[in-house]
Amino acid sequence: MTVTPFRISVADDVLHDLRHRLGRTLYTEPSDSTYWAAGTDPGFLRGLVAYWADGFDWAKAEARLNALPHFLADVDGRPVHFVRLRGRGAEGAPAPLPLILTHGWPSSFVEMLPVAELLADPAAHGGDPADAFDVVVPSLPGFLYSAPPAGPFTRRGVAETWHRLMTETLGYARFGAFGGDIGGGVTQWLGALHPAEVAGVHITSAVVTSDFEAEPPTAEERTYLDALTAYDAQDQGYSEIMCTRPDTLAAALRDSPAGLLAWIVDKYRDWSDCEGDVESRWDRDTLLTVATLYWATGCIGSSFRQYYDYPRNRPVPPVEVPAAVTLSHEPAYADYPRSLAERTFRDLRHWNAPGRGGHFMAHEEPEQVAAELRSFFRPLR
Repeated sequence: MTVTPFRISVADDVLHDLRHRLGRTLYTEPSDSTYWAAGTDPGFLRGLVAYWADGFDWAKAEARLNALPHFLADVDGRPVHFVRLRGRGAEGAPAPLPLILTHGWPSSFVEMLPVAELLADPAAHGGDPADAFDVVVPSLPGFLYSAPPAGPFTRRGVAETWHRLMTETLGYARFGAFGGDIGGGVTQWLGALHPAEVAGVHITSAVVTSDFEAEPPTAEERTYLDALTAYDAQDQGYSEIMCTRPDTLAAALRDSPAGLLAWIVDKYRDWSDCEGDVESRWDRDTLLTVATLYWATGCIGSSFRQYYDYPRNRPVPPVEVPAAVTLSHEPAYADYPRSLAERTFRDLRHWNAPGRGGHFMAHEEPEQVAAELRSFFRPLR
């Protein structure tokens, strides 16, 4: 399995075409007078599109990303993109623990970079070098520079790919895993399938056991599950279309950068812990870095694969390795009972609901996540 250095490089003609399309964007009127009530606010979108066309400096963003070491690995004949930050540990101390960080949707490896830098070189950020990790941040299959899977996109399948990447390609005998959203599911499967190599698993989006036949839900669990069903009823429209008609939607978003931006930013606002103000969490350059990567790679359609193939996922079997949950502060996990996580994690050693940091917690609260990861993995090194 070969590994080659990689640099992000968006061609000038792609950028020229992007600006041309942005300049010809057609806008709609809002369906509801309440700000953002019916999705991405047209006025907000208009301002962000104008900045993308005439103010955003992609060359600067690209250079900042390329300051980090990127690679492409051939795993089972398909390219996997990842960033790898070597840990800077204490002199004479044991080697840093390898740690793989997995993002979700509509996200990218960019989500994990702030926390990755804190974890790889803690001394540079006022921490203890004994807590350093060798950090690997891959792009999910079908996202950006990683090829889509040859077969269905399942969390178990990604976990098997990550296991081969970490053990066979990069040569790690033992490693930890962290993730949220899709990445949380992948992380759980890594722990379930490979306890000999996985030191521990840490997630931010808690798991819900789908099979309650052996042990029916408790009253507290049923209250939460009913509340989740009510929340999904008003939130899951985006999911239904990606699960059933992904190619129809992808055709529109691949042709319109403004449409792509609206689709992505809607979720960055709705799922983050931003109290309705998306720019309180991310500046415009960060949002447009993610959008430009999606646009330049044309990956929006393949990023939908994990929705279309979702029925092919199976419940995660019991996870016996040490586990940690730092619970996301987003509506879907309000009042989430610890007992639901304990149905899957048989050795749940760390549970925290800090009340800040939503769906993109590693991006929103990198210092918080770094502290949680250091604390959990410290006795597992």
